[in-house]
Parts: sequence; C-alpha cells; structure tokens
Amino acid sequence: MHQGKKQHNKKPQAGSIRIIAGKHRGRKLPVLLAEGLRPTTDRVKETVFNWLMPYIHKAYCLDCYAGAGSLGFEALSRGAEQVTLIELNKAAAKQLQANKTLLKVDNLTVKQSDVLAFLRNKPEQSFDVVFIDPPFRQNFVAQTAQLLTQGWLSKQALIYVETEAESEQLLPDSWQLLKEKIAGQVAYRLYQVQ
Repeated sequence: MHQGKKQHNKKPQAGSIRIIAGKHRGRKLPVLLAEGLRPTTDRVKETVFNWLMPYIHKAYCLDCYAGAGSLGFEALSRGAEQVTLIELNKAAAKQLQANKTLLKVDNLTVKQSDVLAFLRNKPEQSFDVVFIDPPFRQNFVAQTAQLLTQGWLSKQALIYVETEAESEQLLPDSWQLLKEKIAGQVAYRLYQVQ
C-alpha cells in the first residue's frame, strides 16, 4: 500500500460558461465537454452583446447549434422575451435543460434536434435575433441561412454568424452586414434582414 501518495489521475472536470450581464450576471453554468463544442469566449460575447444591446430587450431569440448555450443564456439574462435553444447532441441538450432548471426560468425552450431538420418544419413563430454558431468546417451556415428565410425571421431580424476566419459563406441577398470582427481563427458578423 502506498499511503500518503496523492492521486494525480483525476477525471477531467466539466467546464463552465459565465453570464456577463443582466439579471443572471456573474452566474456560472456547467458545460459538458464534448467534441466540437466551443463556447463563445467572454470577449467575443461581450462584443456581440454590445452590438445587440439596443435590440435584445423583449426579443424572441433562436440559438441554432446552441452547444453550451452561452449566447442563448446571455440573451435571456439581458431581457430577451423568449429564447429557443436547438442542440443535436443529446447530452449537451440535457445539460442545457439542467441549466434552465438551475436558473429557474420558464421563457427558455430546449429542442434536442438537428438544426436543418428543425428549420424544415413550418415556423410556429418568427424570431427577432438569431445566433448561428455551428461546428466549424461543415458548411452549415449557408444551409441554415437559406432555411431561416422560409418564414423564421421577423421583419428586420438580426442574425449573428460565427465562422472560421477563412470561411466564405453564401448568405441571402436580403441580409445586410452591419458589424464584423475577426479574432484569431474566428470571424463574427452581425447581419440585418432588409
């Protein structure tokens, strides 16, 4: 027996995301560490929500490819009327549901679904703010954007798109670029429906 020796092979800890501002400011929410899951960094999130500040209050938000829910929970904290999170990964969707319970909110919906399949349905409502932050290098942005134009977007809706910096995305002609930033390998842009 090796008494007194500390175990150094601990299981990897799950990560967390932090809500930056609003009603749930400073709250940390557990995040499942899953392959391809890259929560939006606080720095990027801060910039995005500075861009969205005039529009987020009372907005209906759709977080496609929700992952850790970083953008959706931030929107909720900052006064969004309703937030819908779509996440394909079953375990990640379960974690989103657990975080919803943790925050004791009833104006957030988690849908465990493939985004493209979900958007092929007839829209039950339109959204004012949409977040598109899919897994990189899988060409989801153009397909998602095209499906969103089938009645999912309210008049003058805002769409946030996060992609790999070198990516060329084919987006609808009716989407006008409002803001754009590149941070390292990531490009993030805000569009408005014209």
